[in-house]
This record gives sequence, structure tokens and C-alpha cells, in this order.
Amino acid sequence: VCSFRRLLEAQLQDQRREYEEEVEALKNQVDAMKEELEKQQQTFLQTLQLSPEAQVEFGLQQEITRLTNENLDLKELLEKLEKNEKKLKRQLKIYIKKVQELEASQATVPTERRQHERNMQVAVQRKEKDFQGMLEYYKEDEPLLIRNLIT
Repeated sequence: VCSFRRLLEAQLQDQRREYEEEVEALKNQVDAMKEELEKQQQTFLQTLQLSPEAQVEFGLQQEITRLTNENLDLKELLEKLEKNEKKLKRQLKIYIKKVQELEASQATVPTERRQHERNMQVAVQRKEKDFQGMLEYYKEDEPLLIRNLIT
């Protein structure tokens, strides 16, 4: 009973510490937001004191800055996507070669073995009904099987 009580007290202290850390992080976030709001208010007040032409120019400068930053972010995203595309194309070429090799090896297999494999496939289909989740495959087909399961 005492060890259980100590365990509960330790858990309560851990939760209290996590809560206090979370509250502190949220307070810091609120303070940062307040500072940002004050900066925006200062900028807004300065903008109001400008002539209408200067206000338009200032607004345009702000929009240009925002669009430039957004453009840089989009370029970075595009580069990542292009790298990913190249990687996927390389993988596709590898898988195409593997499929072609498999098809070529299947074409050279004697007809008796192919007939045996067809019989095995029929047997596997029957087993799937009886033993859901069971799967029979060749070791060399494992990467292709895993890839198909993932996708």
C-alpha cells in the first residue's frame, strides 16, 4: 500500500511538473505574441501618420516582403519535391528491372514447374480462406511484396 501510494505521489509530482512547464511555455508564447502585436501596432500608428502616398508605398513594401518570403518557401518546397521525384524515378527504374528479370526468369522456367506453381497458387488461395493472414512467397520476391504492402 505504501509503495502504491509513493508511486501515485511520484506520478502526481511528474504531472504537476509537466503542467508547470507547459504553463511557463504558454506564458512565454503569450509574451512573444504581445511583443509582436505591439510592434504591429507601432507600425500601424506610424503608417497612419504618413501621407496617403507614403501609406500606399509602405503597404506595397510590406506586401513585396511577404510575397518574397512566400516565394522563397515555395522554391524550397519545389526543390524538395524535385529531389523526391528523382529518388522515386530511380526506384521505379530498379523495380522495372526487377520485374523484367522476374518475367525473364519465369519465361525460362520449365513448363512443369510453372504448372506446379499454378497448383501451389490454387492451394494457397484455399489456405487463405482457411488461414486468414497466411502468405506464401519466394524469398527474392520479399522486397516487392513489402513495397506493395506499404503502398
